[in-house]
Amino acid sequence: MMPKPLFTEKKFIVPLIFVTSLFLMWGLLHSMSDVLNKHFQNVLNVSKSQSGLIQLSVFGAYFVMSIPAGYILKRFGYKPGVLLGLGLFASGTFLFVPAANAGSFVFFRIALFILGCGMATLETVAHPFAAALGDQRTSDQRINFAQSFNAVGAIIGPAIGSYFLLRGTGEHSADLTSVKALYVSIGCVIVLIACAFLFLKIPVLTDPHGSQEAVVPNAVNVDLAPGKKLYRHSHFVWAVAAQFFNVAAQGGTWAYFINYGHDVMRFSNETAGGYMSVFMAMMAAGRFVGTYLMRFITPHKLLAIFAMGSIIMCVITAQAWGWSSYAALMMINFFFSIMFPTIFSLGLKNLGGHTQQASSFIAMGVVGGAFFPLIMGQIANHDVAKAYYLPIICYAVIFMFGYKFYKVKR
Repeated sequence: MMPKPLFTEKKFIVPLIFVTSLFLMWGLLHSMSDVLNKHFQNVLNVSKSQSGLIQLSVFGAYFVMSIPAGYILKRFGYKPGVLLGLGLFASGTFLFVPAANAGSFVFFRIALFILGCGMATLETVAHPFAAALGDQRTSDQRINFAQSFNAVGAIIGPAIGSYFLLRGTGEHSADLTSVKALYVSIGCVIVLIACAFLFLKIPVLTDPHGSQEAVVPNAVNVDLAPGKKLYRHSHFVWAVAAQFFNVAAQGGTWAYFINYGHDVMRFSNETAGGYMSVFMAMMAAGRFVGTYLMRFITPHKLLAIFAMGSIIMCVITAQAWGWSSYAALMMINFFFSIMFPTIFSLGLKNLGGHTQQASSFIAMGVVGGAFFPLIMGQIANHDVAKAYYLPIICYAVIFMFGYKFYKVKR
């Protein structure tokens, strides 16, 4: 009988901490972009559907950058990939200064696109990096653990964004000074993280993705069909589709959360933004609970259960029943919590030398978040509650992946 695999090894603890910090940082910036939706509606007088172009800029960057990031990962390794991602990340935040000076929504979208390129690079690199920092049989747990801190960043982001951007902001205020100060400060923090990572010594990793001989017994990455083309691995193809719809649902649900609080619950902008931190706390709770439950429930079954939970919560949210529907909206994020990392992990299983390339394509599936907020926005312009019927389509696809199409075929 083989010993129970460890979560990680002592030599990998410091690198795992740094990688986990990356998850926290892009979680913070992702959720803060949803505060920008409402802020730009107020300051730059854009409609709900036009503000969805913010998500198009951020998530569209994933479509452009994920494949090059995967090539860089395969050609140069984890550390250069992380440094490139952090460099693009910081550059995007600093470009908020000329964008604010020009008062241009288009310029802001360019800055957000470059910031999104940094996020895409980090996500492409960080997921397989976290998976490699220990026994591959516990890779699901490590990725979900790291993603739990992504959720912590998502809690902090709306709190910071609401305080600096929505507090005391009138409906027709034209002050963008707070935007400049906030994003420059974040950029400086990212530069400090990059400098620290530059001097971090990464232990020699036996690349589990490069050869069959390099793997441990029962490792999740053993390619069961070495001669098979990547696109013929059906579980990988379904993972890309599931990730597309997963982030589509996320992008739409998050983008109009503050609008739901303002329009349906009649909260002020600042109060609605404050509740977004509670909303993100539900995701953090879901990830910690989900990571624990995976000790007893297989990841694909838990994914299907949580997808069904999201479908039920979307139906209740769309009814606009006051606090009952608002609580259901909060619970969408609880059930959403494990989806991104679990889909990612299930999609990478048993791909051997295809793993880095597969990581790029699954990360590219994030482009779903670029388009869905625009579609939801068209409905939200008239009734933001009814717009929450649309994510049901997305969660149905995820349910099918977790219920049936996750299976690795020879």
